[in-house]
Amino acid sequence: MSLRRELGVLPLAAIVFFNVSGGPYGIEDTVPSFGPGLTLVLLVLTPLLWSLPVSLAMAELASAMPDEGGYVTWTTRAFGPFWGFQVGWWSWLDSFVDVAVYPALFVEYLRYWHPTMAPLERWLLAVVFIAVLTTLNLLGVRPTGRAAVALSAAALAPVALLVAVGLPRVATAPWTPFTLEGHTLAGGLGLGLAGVMWNYAGWDTPSTVLGETHAPGRAFRRALLLAVPLVAVSYLLPVGVVLASGLADWTTWTTGALPALAARVGGAWLGHVVAAGAVLSAAGLFMALLLTNSRVPYVLAREGALPRAFGVLHPRFGTPWLAVLVSSAAYAACAVFSFKELIVLNVWLYSLALLVELAAFLSLRAAAPGLPRPWRVPGGWTGALAVTVLPALFALGAMATAGWGNTLAGIGVALTGPVVWWLARVAGSRR
Repeated sequence: MSLRRELGVLPLAAIVFFNVSGGPYGIEDTVPSFGPGLTLVLLVLTPLLWSLPVSLAMAELASAMPDEGGYVTWTTRAFGPFWGFQVGWWSWLDSFVDVAVYPALFVEYLRYWHPTMAPLERWLLAVVFIAVLTTLNLLGVRPTGRAAVALSAAALAPVALLVAVGLPRVATAPWTPFTLEGHTLAGGLGLGLAGVMWNYAGWDTPSTVLGETHAPGRAFRRALLLAVPLVAVSYLLPVGVVLASGLADWTTWTTGALPALAARVGGAWLGHVVAAGAVLSAAGLFMALLLTNSRVPYVLAREGALPRAFGVLHPRFGTPWLAVLVSSAAYAACAVFSFKELIVLNVWLYSLALLVELAAFLSLRAAAPGLPRPWRVPGGWTGALAVTVLPALFALGAMATAGWGNTLAGIGVALTGPVVWWLARVAGSRR
């Protein structure tokens, strides 16, 4: 049995959108962290200097090798199976931190209507959330892709409404003050690099479902180029409009505050609409990330680096059912941790894997110039360096400013990759 190619450009673009963003829900605390002006500058520059270059590099690799596993397959081709396993293993472990936050966010946004929710109610709602979206993933990539399109529209419509209602209420320059009082520009950048990168990271992740996509090389490129401006606009416009309204003290913004901010701008009805968008966005994020990250253990099992059971497809739905279930269970278990405490570690691990992927892009340009590339980054080696050097500097900057605690934790987690690789080789030799 083989995977079913059932994703088109629009469903894939929706999956990319949720792998990277899901809308401005949860980005609110960047404003008091950086200051209004610096936040807006970062929201403009980051997609140009980080998102677009990474997307272009990934689009070329997808054009050349439109295979299931995406970045795992590309790294394996460039550096061999050891490094392919490392980026896959690191990314899968990293997803335990990343995806685990969304059941909690879902429940947190529901508290907008039920602020006195008891702990048992919150836990039961999170369990139902995980069970429903895991079941949808088990049913196949086609229903998951269709649900991603519907949820992305439902998540973005309230944001568009907020912008439309807020524009006539513009009363002040949204970029003042530029930075936090007592902070320099350099200090502000160092403080917020990991947070901003997390909000714009994940352009490589949807490549894991290329084997389930129609005309995957072309579809992946189009999906990325649709999603890059969409993500940038969905962050910049609502944040800018709310700041420009002058109706909400930016120093008090916190994660999950967007519905309350919307209510200040347009009234209680707009707060309810935006809260509904946030709830649906959390569902889309969990569903899409479970889809793409569950393909990593499937691909690694197919290559013999994880138990074969992870590579078994459901006889009816054609999905790697055990990989989906184990991934979902891991996310549920990790949801007990505080995400804010782990975001820097999350970006550290993601940056480590991305550095290897960017190196694979350059290595394949040099070592396999004859590899068919129906689409390539224009500009020859100048273009290739342009789309790798800037993201690499972002990644290295995030790792360098992570602090000793996160750096040591990141190294410890990364070293589990060689250990598991060695154990898999030993187990394989004994069969």
